[in-house]
Amino acid sequence: MAGESSNPGTVEEIFKDFRGRRSAFLRALSVDVDKFYSLCNPEMENLCLYGHPNGTWEVNLPAEEVPPELPEPALGINFARDGMQRQDWLSLVAVHSDCWLLSVSSYFGARLSRNEKNRLFSLINDLPTLFEVVTGRKTIKDKPSMDHESKYQNGLKRSIEGEMKITRKLMEESCEDEEDEHGDTLCGSCGGHYLNVEFWICCDVCERWYHGKCVKITPAKAESMKQYKCPSCCTKKGRQ
Repeated sequence: MAGESSNPGTVEEIFKDFRGRRSAFLRALSVDVDKFYSLCNPEMENLCLYGHPNGTWEVNLPAEEVPPELPEPALGINFARDGMQRQDWLSLVAVHSDCWLLSVSSYFGARLSRNEKNRLFSLINDLPTLFEVVTGRKTIKDKPSMDHESKYQNGLKRSIEGEMKITRKLMEESCEDEEDEHGDTLCGSCGGHYLNVEFWICCDVCERWYHGKCVKITPAKAESMKQYKCPSCCTKKGRQ
């Protein structure tokens, strides 16, 4: 898989790997959520959401080798997409992604000492889970005392709120940048204006933009194409 790195071995390296993959999932479930949603086509085969240490994500088929190099994410997340409310589906993906993050860290940390494992998972537990960020919920640890519980809840609330603010800011900046870049773009087929909530595709020959629905191209189909030629360019080529 693209974006993978050599196996981390120390507590610091494993935690850095965890944070990178976690950031990738947060981006897929917030800033790039429309793109992620469109890639999870229920008509495709078993698809997985992968988070990479460098902060990038991808929706792809599971690894072909058995056993895989790393524990595999949940299979077939795309099949439930259209059978649930969008937010409920994203929350379900977040839960499965949390499980995968922990399994990967456990895989890398198998050779750590007991104290090192305690330190690693203490660092991990200090961060809100993906599920908590996506849903805005918080969990309560064991209750040694009311003071400790109150401090934990307040700290977790601030952490989750901070994550949500960063997510909203990234989403707003991403939408503004995209609208500024394509604000005057018109569809070469219907003449409609660009909207960042719709899937668009650019012809690699004439460089004109089209609504995916106007030229019958889905995001999943576009991902598998090395080059896209619009109907007009295909017609011109046939006449030559």
